[in-house]
Amino acid sequence: MMHYSNWLIDVKNRASLRNACKTSPSADWNNRGNAAEMQNNNPQPNEKTIHLWKKGYKIIKKIGEGTFSEVLKTQSLKDGKFYACKTMKQTINSLEQANNLREVQAMKRLSPHANIIQLHELIFDKETGTVSLICELMEMNIYEFIQGRKAPLPEHTVKHYMYQLCKSLEHIHSCGIFHRDVKPENILIKQNVLKLADFGSCRSVYSKPPHTEYISTRWYRAPECLLTDGYYSLKMDIWSAGCVFFEIMSLNPLFPGTNELDQVAKIHNVLGTPDQIILQKFKQSRAMHFNFPPKKGTGISRLLPNCPAPALSLLYQMLAYDSDERITAETALRHTYFREIRMAEKKAETLHRLSETLDGVGSTAVQNSLEQICRPARLGKQLRGRHTRQTPLMSHNTKHAADPLNRRNVPRCPMELPKINMAASGPHISFPASTLPAFNFMHRGTLPAITPKKCHTQLAKPRDETHCPAFKTYYMPPLDRKHGGL
Repeated sequence: MMHYSNWLIDVKNRASLRNACKTSPSADWNNRGNAAEMQNNNPQPNEKTIHLWKKGYKIIKKIGEGTFSEVLKTQSLKDGKFYACKTMKQTINSLEQANNLREVQAMKRLSPHANIIQLHELIFDKETGTVSLICELMEMNIYEFIQGRKAPLPEHTVKHYMYQLCKSLEHIHSCGIFHRDVKPENILIKQNVLKLADFGSCRSVYSKPPHTEYISTRWYRAPECLLTDGYYSLKMDIWSAGCVFFEIMSLNPLFPGTNELDQVAKIHNVLGTPDQIILQKFKQSRAMHFNFPPKKGTGISRLLPNCPAPALSLLYQMLAYDSDERITAETALRHTYFREIRMAEKKAETLHRLSETLDGVGSTAVQNSLEQICRPARLGKQLRGRHTRQTPLMSHNTKHAADPLNRRNVPRCPMELPKINMAASGPHISFPASTLPAFNFMHRGTLPAITPKKCHTQLAKPRDETHCPAFKTYYMPPLDRKHGGL
């Protein structure tokens, strides 16, 4: 069995070979400070961008550039709207081949979604073989948002962004796609709306491993990507999201390794070495065996001393060594950390459905009734009658409401309910305005349920519950139509 140091030397050699063919992620991080300078450039049209003018798009400025593409800010000459244009550096032979690109197919399958960047148009130039993706324009990415900040972000802002990131991951995973390159630069925001972008490295969840080993940016690469020969799955996105979660809260990267050797060491310094059972899983999917000296990590809580307990719990579940034990995006959305956001969404959805129902009915009477029913707290406050002022249920007995000494003469069971006026012209039933708020019901409507506890708060509690069976069962006496009342 190969010693741990020999294995690390082999990993370092692989990293050197990869860096010779591709720009190092750490170099990209060092060049992040040049992003503002690139944005100020006003690129002149060249042979690969001149086709944008022909298609009705004016180039405004360069937003950024990567290994395989460059991103430009453009303006449509048709509607005047601004878009982000991602132009591929590789050439394509035909329009059919351009439509079959993995990134194009993924964006078409995942749209529309509130937290996924939307593809507006695909432009292919036959002369140069250049493909450009016209997408919606966002304000900035997460890295640009947190860089240079000295004070941490508000807790509700972090929670709001992470909830949207988990929603985007849940959507793409449910559609059979995993991103493989989740990092702050690929997470765009605009007016508190977060959207996941750059699906150039995405893969189908049904594709069989081994996959490409060096796919995601090193700092956000999951352990199964580092310690196996490409045997990883969609759970790698959750690990990357956990690293982004920590970076948003602390404004610093969690595992800033300079190479694969240092990356493994950074993870062990925080989380400790994995258990032997987990290491055995990694060894089964790697041709080269390895061992790690036992080490106890410092823990994430020490790096985030002011982190709330629910956030720390979710963070540990997202950064689990074993991908089988790592939390899913769907389960993360149901975590206690997002409880307030879920309740707000549920309330907004209920109000939206109610509004649609009222618009379909178009009845003012039904609208007033439903508004009263949907506000039980206000009605309950009126029924409880905690203050000495006149309450709706005691409007017929103002003497007892004003004089506390005479309350002993109040009947032990509140048998009297508001009188019902039967309108001869229609089937609608309503309470008089002097009692409860107006409740207008259609035919066969029922009275709103009144909890006995709320009525007994102001009145004396009956000694014998059998004295008021009519009130307990909410029984209404038969109507005398001659007098039009009870």
